[in-house]
Amino acid sequence: MRRVLLADPIEESAMARIKAAGLEVVVRNKDKDGPIEAQIKGFDCVVVRSATKITREVIEAADKLKLIVRAGVGLDNVDKVAADEHGIEVQNTPEAPTVSVAEMVFAMMFAMARSVTQADKYMKEERWEKKILTGTELWKKTLGIIGFGRIGYEVAKRARALDMEVLAYDVVNIDELCKKTGAKKTDLKSLLKSSDYISLHVPLLPQTKGMIGLDEFALMKKTAFIINTSRGGVVDEKALLKALKEEQIAGAALDVFENEPPLEWELVKQPRLVATPHLASSTKEAQERVGELTADKVIEGLK
Repeated sequence: MRRVLLADPIEESAMARIKAAGLEVVVRNKDKDGPIEAQIKGFDCVVVRSATKITREVIEAADKLKLIVRAGVGLDNVDKVAADEHGIEVQNTPEAPTVSVAEMVFAMMFAMARSVTQADKYMKEERWEKKILTGTELWKKTLGIIGFGRIGYEVAKRARALDMEVLAYDVVNIDELCKKTGAKKTDLKSLLKSSDYISLHVPLLPQTKGMIGLDEFALMKKTAFIINTSRGGVVDEKALLKALKEEQIAGAALDVFENEPPLEWELVKQPRLVATPHLASSTKEAQERVGELTADKVIEGLK
């Protein structure tokens, strides 16, 4: 019988499907099972979310591993190079959280445009601060989308429904997606200069790490807001803190951070920052889709 190690939790229904397919499932207990390098022997497949790291050391400790399934989008916690060298297939489920993340972008945009979190804070302090909380509309504003893949495309569709002008930038060909959404393809510098809101949807790679830093904030409008629901390392957090303190930009919303949870909380506590603990894909619907797609990929991959 082929064996599957669930290093991170998935939906019970997905686990039941994997078992029903005739596969043995072992749920990892991080507190009792020791390092994963010592546990991985004897397993044909390992399933991870974002918490567990499948490093070169883990891959080289395995003796039967054929498949790694990342239940989620990013693969920055899996050493893909080492997996390829050892002939191990790597799968993920990028389609599962697309709608949830796109909706979270707008939750953050509305929160910043209308000072929702600040207003709520004042009300809980029994302060009626109507006069100092005048907001702005999203209607007719320009949204710049950096990374125009699945999620960027869904964000653009919703932005067009709000009559926003959409600028799109990517390193791959996005002509067809721009045509479908009415977005205008542009270069990164022009997007940064022209956008009222900027939303990031890129993977964390050597070429994207810190791609939004001091130089990029200097190009942005003083009235602009930036949203990151992709990966924390894409935005230079020290540069963002400086930009907020010096009022180079109007505000920011972060769902992801360089370290999760953050090691330093000064940025999170900035009054013009909306911060959430990596919640963009945390909806009931997205988690169900992640589970089902993970089960599909495990079962199909081990046939």
